[in-house]
Amino acid sequence: MRKRPVALRIQGDLRKPANQDSTIARRLKVRAALLASNRHTASHHSKCRDVVDCLFYVARRSKPFLEAGSILLIFALTRSVLLAQESFSLTAQDTTLPDAPQPAQVSTQSAAIESQPAGTGSLSGTLLDRNQNVLQGARVTVAGPSGSAVRTVESGNNGQFAFTGLPPDVYKLTVIAAGMSTFISPQISLHAGEFRILPPVILSVSAVATSVTVTENKQQLAEEQVRIAVQQRIGGIIPNFYSSYDWNAPPMQAKQKFKLSFRSIIDPVSLLTVAGVAGVQQYRNSFPAYGGGIEGYGKRYGANLANHVTGILLSRGVYPSIFHQDPRYFYRGTGSIQSRMLYAISAAVIARGDDGRWKPNYSHVLGIFSAAAISNLYYPTSDRGASLVLFNGLAGTGASAVSNLIREFVLKRITTHVPKEANGQP
Repeated sequence: MRKRPVALRIQGDLRKPANQDSTIARRLKVRAALLASNRHTASHHSKCRDVVDCLFYVARRSKPFLEAGSILLIFALTRSVLLAQESFSLTAQDTTLPDAPQPAQVSTQSAAIESQPAGTGSLSGTLLDRNQNVLQGARVTVAGPSGSAVRTVESGNNGQFAFTGLPPDVYKLTVIAAGMSTFISPQISLHAGEFRILPPVILSVSAVATSVTVTENKQQLAEEQVRIAVQQRIGGIIPNFYSSYDWNAPPMQAKQKFKLSFRSIIDPVSLLTVAGVAGVQQYRNSFPAYGGGIEGYGKRYGANLANHVTGILLSRGVYPSIFHQDPRYFYRGTGSIQSRMLYAISAAVIARGDDGRWKPNYSHVLGIFSAAAISNLYYPTSDRGASLVLFNGLAGTGASAVSNLIREFVLKRITTHVPKEANGQP
């Protein structure tokens, strides 16, 4: 009898409404979700037990943040580089040398084009020297086909010039700068609305003819010629004072001509030569009126000494100073033997003037014949007269021609102290 209530109770439970089942189902689902979440968290915690796995997990979770940070960093670096380049460009423009050649400024040219009247053109360019340095203050003139100047400007600090508002035509440029050669351009055709930039105009330094007048050094040059002459000796003994082996030797002044003639007169070798000639005349009994013995030799020596003094003094000092002629023989050394022989013989009657021109040798001819005329004062009465003058004059001229031949072909090789650079006619 007691079992019946139990059955009734179970039946009572079975008769519960359906909404209670849905509530239970929802609770079971929530509990299942919590259990799944706990299992997922537990699995990640188990993975973090390995350090490498943990880092990989953190990196994977942080990847979106790293990508965003990288984009921001690249943007910041790019902006910094652009700012640095702009700053460097401004600094380079500020430090450019003011006088360095630079192209025409675009803004200025653009302004010139916009400001010039319609239907006109412009010409511009830069002036430089051979070293690529700009030329400031040079006068640049543009001229039309007729050659008449249209306009003139001066180059600026950067060497540039510009002509604006030019009507279409054919032009020429003329550039004049101090110390530089004048530049004239070929024809330049300019069209309406054209802004022509010409190639750089390069000017060269102008050739300046310089005239040098030697005044104070003439005396020194003449003294140097005397010094060279007195050192020249044949075999180091016999004077060879009146041979010049420098074809372009400067002339001697009157003072040096007299100085060299006196030096030649008193030279010991010359005095010994006079004594030898007197001895030969004594031996041959030339001019018998002088007699023999010491007295006759003395007269002959005196006559020859007088001929020596007057001949050198008049033909080498007095007349060369009057006629401005050089008393020296100028060694030629070049050409054929015949031409050199003709030159040497003619030098007895043709001399070089102090101005470098060749002219009749008045000095030597008059000197020889004047000395012969003076010899009438001391030669014996029986030997005096025109015949004596003519004989001594012709003998002196002939002796000069022979000595010139010896100078031309022989003496240079055996003369001491000849300047090394002196080789005759170049």
